[in-house]
Parts: sequence; C-alpha cells; structure tokens
Amino acid sequence: MALTVSLFVLAGIVVLVLLRTGYLRLGPALAAALFGFTLASTGLAPAITTGISNVAGWLSNLG
Repeated sequence: MALTVSLFVLAGIVVLVLLRTGYLRLGPALAAALFGFTLASTGLAPAITTGISNVAGWLSNLG
C-alpha cells in the first residue's frame, strides 16, 4: 500500500509539473486520468500492480 500511495503522489507531481510548464494540456491529462480509472476497474489491474511491485523490488535491490 505504501508503494501505491508514493507512486500515486509521484505521478501526480509529474502531471502537475507538465501541466504548469505547458508540455501537457488539461484535456489530454483528464483523458489519461479517465483511462487510468477505467483500466483500474478491469481484470488487467492485478497484473499491472504486480508488474509495478516487481519493478520496484528490482530497483530497490540495485541500490
């Protein structure tokens, strides 16, 4: 759960920075957010969560 919250916060910060610098407009940002919410409700969500956890574990073993 801690990984999910920190990844959520990091992704939110990245989106805010991209919005403020003009590299990302509000429309595409909202479309991506809606896509993420839709994807989270599908059967693919557990596989994505597992993949993110595996990558995070792999990165923590590097350092």
